[in-house]
Amino acid sequence: MRMTYIRNGETLALDRQACNGCGRCIEVCPHEVLAMAEKRAQIVDRRACMECGACAMNCETGALTVHAGVGCAAAVIQGMIRGTKPQCGCGAGETPTGGCCG
Repeated sequence: MRMTYIRNGETLALDRQACNGCGRCIEVCPHEVLAMAEKRAQIVDRRACMECGACAMNCETGALTVHAGVGCAAAVIQGMIRGTKPQCGCGAGETPTGGCCG
């Protein structure tokens, strides 16, 4: 079963033109968010990104950026404990909670 993290809460961004095709991001991503296509990385499953930042930290060209933090991870854990969908309060008109998104 593939985990889906916070819907529309992903901060992952990729500049494919800056990618040199080394593949380190794919090696370090724990959830197979990225794959190689035409000798460059591409985002294949954005909703699986847990914003850990491993890809960006290992990208030698700076092609990947992500606002890594524990806020959204906390929302996932709280959702599991409560038996609800993860919510961090990042939607329109909502106040962020738990350190997420800000």
